[in-house]
Amino acid sequence: MFKCGNIAIIGGGSWATAIAKLVVKHENHIGWYMRRDDRIAEFKRLGHNPAYLQAASFEVSKINFSSDLNQIVNEYDTLVFVTPSPYLKNHLQKLSVPLSNKFIISAIKGIVPDENLVVSEYFHQVLGVPYENIACVSGPSHAEEVALERLSYLTIGCADVEKAQAFSNIISSEFINTKTSLDIVGIEYAGVLKNVYAIAAGICHGLKYGDNFQAVFLSNAIQEMNRFLTAVYPAQRNICDSVYLGDLLVTGYSNFSRNRTFGTMIGKGYSVKSAQIEMEMVAEGYFGSKCMMEINKQFGVDMPILDGVYHILYEHGSPQRVVQSIIENFR
Repeated sequence: MFKCGNIAIIGGGSWATAIAKLVVKHENHIGWYMRRDDRIAEFKRLGHNPAYLQAASFEVSKINFSSDLNQIVNEYDTLVFVTPSPYLKNHLQKLSVPLSNKFIISAIKGIVPDENLVVSEYFHQVLGVPYENIACVSGPSHAEEVALERLSYLTIGCADVEKAQAFSNIISSEFINTKTSLDIVGIEYAGVLKNVYAIAAGICHGLKYGDNFQAVFLSNAIQEMNRFLTAVYPAQRNICDSVYLGDLLVTGYSNFSRNRTFGTMIGKGYSVKSAQIEMEMVAEGYFGSKCMMEINKQFGVDMPILDGVYHILYEHGSPQRVVQSIIENFR
């Protein structure tokens, strides 16, 4: 039976902190890569992440912190990547240690810019990691609620079911329910698209569309997502499963959603740049909308919501006019 071995977290944000909290609950020791030594020093002194989820306390004696990515990758067998997707490539360029014999778990709901690859494809095609050694973690799971130990459901996707189950066992608890799936690429694309749709939902909220409309909007968004997944990565999946529909709903409705917040600011009249500066956190859907537009040029799937978000964010389209054109065919 496969066991994950020594586990390290790669990343220092809110979702990285929440996942570390899940893992350290099961493991007596973890590694943790953070790029800033001052944050590491503060974490050790305070017993919590000084920048994110400060209410989540840790027994720091169980954690081997390091700002040296090569050291962490060299010493640990299972690596959980939880960095914003726009920065993943730069982090990995620091590596001199091979990844091909590691078990890679992506908790990144984004796409690698410039490459236009979801994270599993990037690890496989660029870094030579076999698909059976790559997994993803997804589902409706705001870091804030996971850290507060509120009941959440996560899906672990992997081509090797035994490996998916091994990591599932580690993060399962009385407040985390897990399931496994073979649809790793479909789950990752869904994770990218739901952020784009959450920005659109936020734009509509900023424009004063109400809850009745948001329900219709999100029902059309899940249909658009399903069209894309069916065309690009056909697999046996139920689009109503929590890892697809559930993740879209929580990201589209929740006040914890940074993508929805970003979209709301755009709908209220903020420029893209001013919204990004004020948020101080990465809205993955901003980068995802551009990457998905470029990917969809190959497939030509009918995706009016994606097209509209891209037009607003990158071509200075009027939010009012774009939303009105999108919803003309809603039912």
